[in-house]
Amino acid sequence: MWNYEKRLQYPVKISTPNAKAAKVIITQFGGPDGELAASMRYLSQRYTMPYNEVVGVLTDIGTEELAHMEIVCAIVHQLTKGLSIDEIKAAGFDTYFVDHTLALWPQAASGTPFSSTFFQSKGDPITDLCEDMAAEQKARTTYDNILRLVNDPEICDPIRWLRKREIVHFQRFGEALRIVQDKLDSKNFYAFNPEFDKCKMK
Repeated sequence: MWNYEKRLQYPVKISTPNAKAAKVIITQFGGPDGELAASMRYLSQRYTMPYNEVVGVLTDIGTEELAHMEIVCAIVHQLTKGLSIDEIKAAGFDTYFVDHTLALWPQAASGTPFSSTFFQSKGDPITDLCEDMAAEQKARTTYDNILRLVNDPEICDPIRWLRKREIVHFQRFGEALRIVQDKLDSKNFYAFNPEFDKCKMK
């Protein structure tokens, strides 16, 4: 399953630290619609997906989300590297600093720690894929909001690239949902779970 390349999927080269930007971007590491939740969601859901083609989609996107988490962490690290205590205080980053110094720790922009309650793994193909499509749209919206708050081109460039990948993932999950629906009796889309129920409910 794993073939790790020792490079970021998309380059991150930020020359000017900016703790205020780091405070909002960190949400895409450990926030409710961030990359950590996405990777855990898809890599968990794949085990009960009854159709191999869709298992492949969940595996592909789930592992890519880990690469996206790595990009977000690189952004936050470069935005906070080398900051003085005065700069940390001025940016309001002191509440994070007191607990984690400048280490990466998964939390939302609000400071809420990462929780597995941020994602769902239900064991029903239709339910899980609808969840996945919504998750990609929420992540895209979060990246939109980050771009509204940040104007440094060195930060915005990888953020825009990550945003584009959310759109691609949304489309791929839509295709996966169609695969599942094509394998089911269209009258029973919401009446039975092909992973759990052994025969179609009437």
